[in-house]
Amino acid sequence: MSDIRRYGDSKRWADVVVHNGVAHWVEVADDMSLDARGQMQQVFAQIDATLAMLHSDRTRLLQILIYIASDADKPTLNELWDAWVSAGQAPVRAMVQAGLGAACKVEMVITAATDARR
Repeated sequence: MSDIRRYGDSKRWADVVVHNGVAHWVEVADDMSLDARGQMQQVFAQIDATLAMLHSDRTRLLQILIYIASDADKPTLNELWDAWVSAGQAPVRAMVQAGLGAACKVEMVITAATDARR
């Protein structure tokens, strides 16, 4: 019996993989027509929704790796991040500029602790 749980499994990737009470997943905006701020806000909302599905919350975030299409969007990301992250409960974070494709402005790789009993 596997102690690895996969959600939204497809041929190329799973939406979320949970092992030993730690969840790993990637978020990009569902609506790529939004500007960078809109995509970032949407990604933060999607992270919150995934955390809720996993019976977790922002205080259980362990690490977020952030890829942004343009360095010019760093101030916007930092502004939104500061409003979103739980005070005193910030995860480890890295942010780098990367080629993400024509419409994608931000991609985040998330690691979070979950309720391993569920």
